[in-house]
Amino acid sequence: MALHVFLTGPPGVGKTTLIQKTSEVLKSSVAVLSAWSSGLALLRLEPLPGKRECRVGQYVVDLTSFEQLALPVLRNAGPNSGPGQRVCVIDEIGKMELFSQPFIQAVHQTLATPGTVVLGTIPLPKGKPLAFVEEIRHRNDVKVFNVTKENRNHLLPAIVTCVQSSRK
Repeated sequence: MALHVFLTGPPGVGKTTLIQKTSEVLKSSVAVLSAWSSGLALLRLEPLPGKRECRVGQYVVDLTSFEQLALPVLRNAGPNSGPGQRVCVIDEIGKMELFSQPFIQAVHQTLATPGTVVLGTIPLPKGKPLAFVEEIRHRNDVKVFNVTKENRNHLLPAIVTCVQSSRK
């Protein structure tokens, strides 16, 4: 049985919307901790002189802001966060987020924390695979839902059921 649930699919297909809807349904029955990656990247065409930047295409990754947002949430999902089941929502674990080694370590720890279910999104593999994303995709304790335009409006009950059964 899967313990963690991840959604994958092309950009813009509705993964984040499904994560948000699932979180809303679950909030009535479980503590939901969220780490959203909005505001992670800035559009900058020219690099700043003398400064090393983490870039994905034309975007510069704002690692400091990202880590200030995501790491406290992941730490709160840890074994010292008190009794009871928790669902930790991570939208998303992708190329930009993987510039942060502390984030990768925190996700590893969260995936290994008893009583915590991770509900997240990962990109479809394309080009050179992202090693950490592929590690997550192939874990024995992970169920991956492939979101398409054709199935996105029908997946919510299955995702909620999978997360709820993971908590037992």
